[in-house]
Amino acid sequence: MSSSPLCIGLSLAATWLSASGWRRPDSRVEQLHGAPFYRDVARRAEQACLDFVFRPDALFLDVPALARGPGFSSLDPTLLMAALARDTRHIGLVTTAATSFNPPYVVARQLQSLDWISEGRAGWNIVTALDGSRNFGDAPMPPSAQRYRKALEFTEVVRALWRSYPQEAVLADRESGQYADVTRIAPIAHRGEYFSVQGPLNVPGRAHGRIPLFQAGASDWGRDFAARVADAVFAATPDIECGVALRRDLRQRALDHGREPAAIRVLPGLSLYLAASRAQARDLHRAAHADQDRARQRLYVGRALGLDLERLDPDQPITVRMLGQPGPDMRSPTHVQLLRRLVEREQPCLRELLARPEAAASAHWTVVGTVDDAVAEIQRRAEAGAADGFIALPGGAMQSLDLLLDGVMPRLAAMGLARRAYAGTTFASNLGLAGSCCEPGRAVP
Repeated sequence: MSSSPLCIGLSLAATWLSASGWRRPDSRVEQLHGAPFYRDVARRAEQACLDFVFRPDALFLDVPALARGPGFSSLDPTLLMAALARDTRHIGLVTTAATSFNPPYVVARQLQSLDWISEGRAGWNIVTALDGSRNFGDAPMPPSAQRYRKALEFTEVVRALWRSYPQEAVLADRESGQYADVTRIAPIAHRGEYFSVQGPLNVPGRAHGRIPLFQAGASDWGRDFAARVADAVFAATPDIECGVALRRDLRQRALDHGREPAAIRVLPGLSLYLAASRAQARDLHRAAHADQDRARQRLYVGRALGLDLERLDPDQPITVRMLGQPGPDMRSPTHVQLLRRLVEREQPCLRELLARPEAAASAHWTVVGTVDDAVAEIQRRAEAGAADGFIALPGGAMQSLDLLLDGVMPRLAAMGLARRAYAGTTFASNLGLAGSCCEPGRAVP
C-alpha cells in the first residue's frame, strides 16, 4: 500500500507515567524533571522519523491529583525544547504558550529564539488555558468567546512582531560599517482590544522562516480560531465518526476564511497501550487504571451531563431528556460536548458510560492491543478521512513507547503512512508548508 505520509507527533508529557504507570519499577519517574529523560525520548523519536515532539503545558498545579501521580507538574516547555534542540537535528520541537496570561512580545521573542537555536524547527501550540488565572491576578477565567478573541489578537501581534525585524535587514557590512538597513525594521504600533505593543521585536526573523502553528480545542470558538490561523489541530476524537465530522467542519471553516481546506490538519491524540498480545495489553491497561479515583471521575461526568449519577441505576440507559445543564465551571467545553454527544448517539447505561474513553479526562482515541492492532486502527482512520495524522500518547508503561517507536513506526513507513526520512532542513519544510513566518500557509501537495 502507498499513501501520503501522516503527520505524526509524540507527546513529551510522559503519558506512560499517568494513572498507575509511574509506580512500575522501570518507569523512570524519578527523572521526570531532568533533561536526560526527555533527551533520550526525543532522540529515539527522531530515529523513528516522527515529525515532531510536543510538550503540553498548564500554568497551575492540581494539588489533590498530585497525591496519586505526577500530573502536569513539569518543566517549562520552551526551555525544555531549547535544551532538546542541541541533542536533535531534524525533528520538530513544538512548545506550548498560553495567550491568556503571557505578554505577546515575550512569547514572540521566545519562539523566535527557539527557532534560531533549533535552526528552524520551532513550533507553537497556541492555547487559551483552561485554568490558572489565580496565578496571574484575582480576575476569574473569562468565558470561551472572550478567551479566543484575545487569542486571535495575541496571534496577530506575534506575527506582526516576527515580521517587524526581518533577517534581510541585517547587512553586517564590515567594510562600510553598516550593520543593518534600519529602513526595513519597523514598529508594529499595535493598539487593540487587549494589547498595546509598539515593537519592533529585538530578535530578527530567520530568512524565509516559518514557525508552524498548532491549536488544541474543538469548541465552536476554538474551531473558528483554528480555521483562521492553525496549521494543525490537536483534537480528542474517540471514534471515527467524531474525527470525520471535525475534519470536515474545520476544512469548511478554513475555506470560509479564504484558506485552502487542506492547509489545516486534524491530529487526534492516540492513547496506546501496547504489548506482545492482546491479553497482555488488556492487563497493562487494567493495571494502569487500577488506582483511578472513581469517585472523582463520577463527579466530573455527572457535572458535565447535569446529572446526579448516585441516583442512577448502573444499568439504566441515559437519554437526552435526562440531561441537565453542565456545571458552570467546567474546564473543557470540548470534553463536555463529547460526553453529551455520546449520550445523544448511543444512550449508554451508566456502567457502559464510565468505561468509555469519553469518561476519562482526555477522551482520546484509544488502542489497547498489539502493534498489528495499532497499525490497523491507524490505517482505518486515515482511509476513513478521520485524521491527517496523530499525537502518540503511549500509556501504561515504557513498553508502549518502545513498541510504538520500534514496531508501529517501521510498519507505517513500509506502508507509506509514515516518513522514511526527513525531506527538508526545517520543521515547516518537513511538513510541506508554504507561506511566510507571519501568515498561515498551505499544505504543499
